[in-house]
Amino acid sequence: YDARLASKFGNIVALCDLDQQRLSETRTKDFPRATLYDDFRKVVELDSIDAVICGTVDHWHTMVSIAAMRAGKDVYCEKPLTLTIDEGKRLVSTSKATSKILQTGSQQRSDARFRLACELVRNGRIGKVKKVKVFLPAGRNEGPFASSDVPKALDWEFWKGQTPDVPYVRERTHGSFRYWYDYSGGTMTDWGAHHHDIVLWGLGLDRSGPVSIEGKPKVSMIEGGFSAASEYKIHYNYANGVQHTTESTADDNPSGGRVREQGKRHGIMFEGTEGWIWVTRGEIKASDQDLLDTPLPSNAKRLYHSDNHMGNFFECISTRKQPICNVEIGHRSASVCHLGVIAMRLGRKLNWNPETERFINNEDANHWLARTMRRGWGYEFIA
Repeated sequence: YDARLASKFGNIVALCDLDQQRLSETRTKDFPRATLYDDFRKVVELDSIDAVICGTVDHWHTMVSIAAMRAGKDVYCEKPLTLTIDEGKRLVSTSKATSKILQTGSQQRSDARFRLACELVRNGRIGKVKKVKVFLPAGRNEGPFASSDVPKALDWEFWKGQTPDVPYVRERTHGSFRYWYDYSGGTMTDWGAHHHDIVLWGLGLDRSGPVSIEGKPKVSMIEGGFSAASEYKIHYNYANGVQHTTESTADDNPSGGRVREQGKRHGIMFEGTEGWIWVTRGEIKASDQDLLDTPLPSNAKRLYHSDNHMGNFFECISTRKQPICNVEIGHRSASVCHLGVIAMRLGRKLNWNPETERFINNEDANHWLARTMRRGWGYEFIA
């Protein structure tokens, strides 16, 4: 998908995947002139490329992006940007050290409805913000799953990378990888990376985050099946007094398209002392239509304007300005998701310092900021 978008702005000269069948099918269908690779380290070293589009499983995002930036390439990386908060900090430092651009694939920032919602909130159209409510699609609670022989076309050892050494299970791969904590964080990180990005944009906290987090799953997961919580509710508090809840909704599908009341559709609700604004893909509503229809004054605060997320990335390759969803923004948005997952898994309230990016007086929680990497597949793999 991302490669097709990128092909409108540049030439796709190389494709890399660990599933040779899908790799071959993609070239045949979309990019017949592209050279095929099975190791991203070979791709990023090519002199013939200027940028890398990373659409791998989540646990490979950081490795691919760091290797690409070190090799002098700009990067468009899918969301959620990272598997852990420590990975995000490493990406930020690498981008700064190499002066390379990284655009996070949270494309809602390049949607006019989300931009309007955030501009109205930032300019006080709903008064002082008191609460933010985020609704995310529920995940999948299925299983148990049986192991099976590894498909001949798939390099399962490489695919696992830094994650635990486990037998091949078909449901761990391709689209369902995101429902395992080994590789992702369920819809909390998948859709949360989109909607939490808008929360921080609307609150003006792109380089910050909450100060406390508390939450729990709503259901028990089936033993031997998907491990990421499928239904949950998380409470966040910010230093400015805003209270933020993120809750799963089983009444909507991830692609939207249903006409449902707020709370049953995934999206974001900003509530203030003088009204509310609800925004989701394809829809923006308010407590009073005038909140949306009355133009902002000429001296109003305006946010970064982009109408094409991939196009913005390619523009920034040329201009060297920062993209609309740069590495720091992507890291902070993913961090909100990771903090919620950590709170759920530990089952208690956590206090967070967004400046130091550490939990306060809680080494058990700080242990979750990074993960133990499988020997041979840590950062030495891209050294």
